[in-house]
Amino acid sequence: QVQLVESGGGLVQAGGSLRLSCAASGNILSIDDMGWHRQAPGKQRELVAAITSSGNTNYRDSVKGRFTISRDNAKNTVYLQMNSLKPEDTAVYYCAASTRSIKYHYWGQGTQVTVSS
Repeated sequence: QVQLVESGGGLVQAGGSLRLSCAASGNILSIDDMGWHRQAPGKQRELVAAITSSGNTNYRDSVKGRFTISRDNAKNTVYLQMNSLKPEDTAVYYCAASTRSIKYHYWGQGTQVTVSS
């Protein structure tokens, strides 16, 4: 089993920045890719950014150039640096971890990000 705990969410004005952290514990050797997802009220959960075990990244178009995902394997932590935040970025952000056989098998509890206009 793997446990994921997110932190760093909060309320910020449009144009501001936040950094989310996701600390993994448990059977961390089973973790492969990791990703940040978000879910806004009334909308489906969507993938925001992902990072492979070797550090390759990809982003959804709406956050490219504004968000950066990174991972510190020594600290078993994944980060999401969010700059130039917009009201439409408001959502609950979830960290997820894949194993080699199951995509996004483990999920954190989520952290709220609210961007005011």
